[in-house]
Amino acid sequence: MKILNRYILKSFLIPFLATFFIILFVLIMQALWLQFDKIAGKGISLVVILKFLSYLSLMMVPTALPIAILLSSIMALGNMAENYEFAAVKSAGISLQRFINPLVILMLLLSVFNFLFLNYVFPYASLKSKNLIYNMKMKEPGLALVAGTFNSEIPGYSIKFAEKYGENENFLKDVLIYQVKANQLNNKVIVAKKGEIKSKEGSRYLTLELNDGYYYEDIISKKRTQKERKRVPFTKANFDSYRVNIDVSQIGNFDPDDLRYKTGKEMLSLKQLDYYVDSLKVPYHEYVNHRAERVFKVLKVNQLVNDTVSKIELQPNILDNFDDEGAKRVVDNASTLAKSNIENLTSYQSELKDKQKLINGYNTEYHKRIAFSIACLVLFFIGTPLGSIIRKGGFGLPMILAIVIFVIYFFISIFGKNMAESNKVSPFIGGWLATFVLLPFGILLMRRARNDKGIFNIDAFLMPINTFLKKIFRLKSKA
Repeated sequence: MKILNRYILKSFLIPFLATFFIILFVLIMQALWLQFDKIAGKGISLVVILKFLSYLSLMMVPTALPIAILLSSIMALGNMAENYEFAAVKSAGISLQRFINPLVILMLLLSVFNFLFLNYVFPYASLKSKNLIYNMKMKEPGLALVAGTFNSEIPGYSIKFAEKYGENENFLKDVLIYQVKANQLNNKVIVAKKGEIKSKEGSRYLTLELNDGYYYEDIISKKRTQKERKRVPFTKANFDSYRVNIDVSQIGNFDPDDLRYKTGKEMLSLKQLDYYVDSLKVPYHEYVNHRAERVFKVLKVNQLVNDTVSKIELQPNILDNFDDEGAKRVVDNASTLAKSNIENLTSYQSELKDKQKLINGYNTEYHKRIAFSIACLVLFFIGTPLGSIIRKGGFGLPMILAIVIFVIYFFISIFGKNMAESNKVSPFIGGWLATFVLLPFGILLMRRARNDKGIFNIDAFLMPINTFLKKIFRLKSKA
């Protein structure tokens, strides 16, 4: 049996190592392509780029591992079934469960490895990678500006524009600039129809040439009283051409190891995620209670509800105390107040959803990490019987099946995550949904492979149809 155990392990490990590194390389190249615009043409050293690739490699290992396990298990068992090795093992009285026992033990070890990797290495790599991406993006801030949103990475400025165009994408359309001083107020606002980014290599300034616009600026007053401050005017002027010089010397000299973001979901370990969820729940419940008390007071429920009795009773009709004109005024005021309260409740509801979504996001990430560790075992129990059923080795059909199955797993996982974050299902179900869906499929495949059955019993579907057609033809022939 030791020889057989070594043989099955060798048959699995050789394709596993090959597919793991191939898949890891593909995932790294895909991630690098998505971030290529933040790296290319910015004079970033080779050492920093290699460091970035190393972080990407560590982040992609937990994803490459289950894909490689699924593909190599289909390949290994499919190759054995194709060469009738699996049939020879069965004829010797060795069941499928006994035959794959060494692989099951190996999968348990790989699941533990993936769990530890997701808990310790992946958060560290994600932390360093996300911050390094930001630091590289700020190496040349002119290229970092994104259309359709406020760009506040440049200190002292918040810049928004509708479109970036031109051969070098240095021309801007519909520019809006808020210049934020040390007092954190938008003292100066600049609006222009067109703009151009000019930045010379080695210069400490990023120049924005603006055309056809206007600006207005509040005069910072030293007056102490509010009445005196209101009398201070602000300046406003139209311009055909206006130049804004932005000091970016501190941005260009970036530190690749500088940590700006530290609390992202992917950057925390399981213990930190659990702690973060608990720390978010306390202010969330306080916010809910505060809003409920505020609504209670605004609606003056305490004046409408009689707490001295067990059931809710309304006070006597208020309108009876007024004439027609006074009653109309009371009703109009009540209607206005009701509309205002409805708008406030709607805004509260939106804020509550956003806060709950944030909590659910961290909670779902916690369960998803654990479920993704178990995915190594689940996908193995799908790939092993599938390989023995299809009886095909190599990279052809096994590769197609592995991609299809993992894509299904991935999309179910994303679907569960989105459902959990929108509070439609619990974070536990959202994190484990893909595992709950595919695990019964793996058990079904294992049972059919053990009984030497195909994936589907085609005869069970064709036999009733064949019988029905024969009866019809017999009736026609008699007629």
